[in-house]
Amino acid sequence: MEYEIIRSKRRTVSLQVRRDGSVLVRAPLRASEKAIDEFVLKHENWIKCKQEIAKNRHIPEDFSENEVKELKNKLKEIITPILEKYSNIMGVEPLKISINSAKTRFGSCSSKKTLNFSYRLALYPYEAIEYVCVHELAHLREMNHSKKFWQIVASILPDYKKRKELLKK
Repeated sequence: MEYEIIRSKRRTVSLQVRRDGSVLVRAPLRASEKAIDEFVLKHENWIKCKQEIAKNRHIPEDFSENEVKELKNKLKEIITPILEKYSNIMGVEPLKISINSAKTRFGSCSSKKTLNFSYRLALYPYEAIEYVCVHELAHLREMNHSKKFWQIVASILPDYKKRKELLKK
């Protein structure tokens, strides 16, 4: 199986299947080629499953400037009431909300309490958008993905795992 390796000062080996189906392996500087090959082989079924998902993805990668503008406007209309509702319920308030062109993540939360959302999120079902909003708002209380963080998300959206799955289609 073909894959690209990025070595860095990390302790563990990780895998990523990109949207185009290519495989990226992140590995420690001292990891041997043999150890990396064995790791990839051990996870071959997982890789093939993710490649199949990538192959069947129906979300276009590139949009015209006009389409991007329309998607940003659409997303802003959708997330504004969601963020208002759940900010009140969760007792948190972002200082700034931004819609960007991120390709590898649907949302993020900065330490300065700025919530960022990719315009691509507008292409997904309402339930998935609502999940991403709650996920990012939860980061205003827990800036990590600890057990406590996931408890916060689950207390607001008990079905968050199903909603999260919608983002993989």
